[in-house]
Amino acid sequence: MFFQKPKARVMSLSMVTLFAITTVLSGCGTAKNTQTTAASAAPASAASSEAAKPSKAPESKKLVVYAALNEDDIVQIKKKFQEDTGIDIEYIRLNGAGDASTRIQAEKANPQADIFVGGSVEFYEPLAQQGLLEKYSSPNAKDIDAKFNDPKGFWQGWYMGVLGIVLNKDRFQKELAPKGVKEPATWDDLLDPNYKGLFLTSNPATAGGGYIFIADQLFRLGEDKGWDYLKKLNANVHHYTPAAGDGITLTATGEFVAAMSWAHDIVKSAKKGYPIKVIVPEQTAFEIGGVGVVKGGANTENAKKFVDWLLTKPVGEMNTQMSNRYSVRKDVAPPDGMIKIEDVKLVNYDRDKASSMKADVVKKFTEMTGK
Repeated sequence: MFFQKPKARVMSLSMVTLFAITTVLSGCGTAKNTQTTAASAAPASAASSEAAKPSKAPESKKLVVYAALNEDDIVQIKKKFQEDTGIDIEYIRLNGAGDASTRIQAEKANPQADIFVGGSVEFYEPLAQQGLLEKYSSPNAKDIDAKFNDPKGFWQGWYMGVLGIVLNKDRFQKELAPKGVKEPATWDDLLDPNYKGLFLTSNPATAGGGYIFIADQLFRLGEDKGWDYLKKLNANVHHYTPAAGDGITLTATGEFVAAMSWAHDIVKSAKKGYPIKVIVPEQTAFEIGGVGVVKGGANTENAKKFVDWLLTKPVGEMNTQMSNRYSVRKDVAPPDGMIKIEDVKLVNYDRDKASSMKADVVKKFTEMTGK
């Protein structure tokens, strides 16, 4: 141990000396490059700092819409929305609110739409309960009657429609009037056997109007009598169409004498010169036409802008003029050719119950009709 210590000390001194020599030589060889290296390092550092700043993503100018509306309505909405906001709508028009709802459910793992618009809010409530709609209450909703706003904020009402009967005046006068049949004034008049095979209504599984019509009968007559009515009516129904508007087209062109549909759509077709008229029966039902933001869509902020835009007075007036629907805004006049809303005798329609019983009602209807 006494011999190891001096050896260690000598080794340490040798290493210090070697280190000093190396440092001097190294310093001589690189003195010129020190400034260059430092200078070249500065821009790299600045570039690195610049790269670290998050770059702002470009603002989206796109909105994907699933529309349960007439083709010409959604075309005009697309055009006007782009003019007002610069945002381009890509839309898929579906046969009815039921089809749109089914598609949104099927895509829940990878949502493809940003907005669901059109059709009754009965189809929106189940989507909200499944977590498929984004919660959003528009600041413009303060101008709307509370009954048109979802208190939970998942859907918004923007128009109102009432159910009616479309009658082909020419065929009725030629075929039924000579038999002493009077024009239908009530839903019960449609049970007349003379309408067998001449009447259409829509499928409640796919059409908002079809479901509300079924619920209308159950609310006005009660559960048992309502289903009895629907069973008797089924004997007169030629077939059930996918969308409520289909019955108007087929009646307007003379293929059928009468059909159930939305009064505003009937008036719209009548204005085009078809030989049809609208009849709004007592104890009819009404829809609150909805709009909702699809949760997980790629353009959620634009979807919210769309809801805000839809609730403005100019858009309410545009929709009333192009579709004959009643606006939910009090400062928008009723559509031309439509019965005043205060003159419509509505059924006592329980919207919450209609939403909650929908699945069971559609199942029972399908079993009853085999459709």
